[in-house]
Amino acid sequence: MLKEMRVPVFDLISCLSNAMDMVDPVLVDHHKKVAYIALRVAKELGLSAEQEQDLVLAGILHDIGALSLTDKLQALQFEFENPHQHAKMGYMVLKMYEPFSKVATIIRFHHVPWHDGEGAEFEGQKVPLSSHILHLADRVAVSIQKQQEILAQVSPVCGKIEQNAGEMFMPEIVNAFKALAQKEYLWCDLASNSISPILTQSIIMPTIEQDIHALLSLAKLFAHIIDFRSRFTATHSSGVSATATTLAEFARFTERECKMMTVAGYVHDLGKLAVPAEILEKPAKLTENEFNIIRRHPYLTYRALETINGFDTINTWASFHHERINGSGYPFHHKGEDMPLGSRIMAVADVFTAITEDRPYRKGMTEDSAMHVLQQMADNSFLDSDLVSLLRMHFDDINLSRKVAQAASVEEYEQLIKSTTPH
Repeated sequence: MLKEMRVPVFDLISCLSNAMDMVDPVLVDHHKKVAYIALRVAKELGLSAEQEQDLVLAGILHDIGALSLTDKLQALQFEFENPHQHAKMGYMVLKMYEPFSKVATIIRFHHVPWHDGEGAEFEGQKVPLSSHILHLADRVAVSIQKQQEILAQVSPVCGKIEQNAGEMFMPEIVNAFKALAQKEYLWCDLASNSISPILTQSIIMPTIEQDIHALLSLAKLFAHIIDFRSRFTATHSSGVSATATTLAEFARFTERECKMMTVAGYVHDLGKLAVPAEILEKPAKLTENEFNIIRRHPYLTYRALETINGFDTINTWASFHHERINGSGYPFHHKGEDMPLGSRIMAVADVFTAITEDRPYRKGMTEDSAMHVLQQMADNSFLDSDLVSLLRMHFDDINLSRKVAQAASVEEYEQLIKSTTPH
């Protein structure tokens, strides 16, 4: 039963982190390296197991609010302008998922400088010790040059950190890092291509029992992270999820299967985290190279989700949304018999949502226009003709579910943008 799934937190969040890091080779493993440094410093300071776990999660997700590639690359500079913008954005998104409330707070303050003790508070709120640890860990990670021999960098990196003790970093944390930095294994681990299993083996993360409601809530968080990077896609995943779920209900899926479909709809575009927001936001025609970057996203969704135990069916339904009945789709070019009904439903839901939803640069299609497009695709064996007929039969109900879900996402997106826009 899906409600009895035991899903390791680390697997879920690593999946999300891996997708985010795919946006540029420079970013690969950055989040995990920050998490690893923060964990080692926390152990040096004698923090509790719970604090270690929260720090690891915060490290893996710390730049989740850096929406564009430009923002992400800027954050790799040791010092840069307006560092709190992406920290606040990450906080606002993550706090939507209640189990991550502490993690969200750590991320909110992870660029607050110590300023000889003034950094104990920021904007009237107490800054957690974990935020200051994460700040130092992040700055250590960005100071390491991948192209240079790692042990030759120990002295200059430590010198830079020590030089900023008291002003940028809390002295107690700097001292803990200096003691840790004497151990070569730390630096060799950071230079390793196996940082993910090293991190996994370094900490015992709780295996939380996810009932279907918790899983749906987490999947919705994924959808927000995927969609809220661009005003052009701010409601797409919620629309696809609602459309696919309602269509599955009319196709006589069980209640359990319909909930699985909701999850699949929320995460179907996970691979788009590897697409720079600058491309998603581009109102003009995409270049061939830009279009090829976007075409990779269902493959990346598939590879990211396959790391989660028990997600096989959800992954298949989610990742095959650009496959076509006649084999002309991508990235696997599956034909009809290779596509389970859930994947066919997702394919119809994705097209339907894309052409009927309003975008900032155009209005969604009317019922007649949308059904004409879908019927043509069915006639050409792109989409399942039975499902297109089912959608036509229940158009009003399915379209209403899409509109309601997307209206809620619009409200959440606008609240997020308003709360993170400097006044």
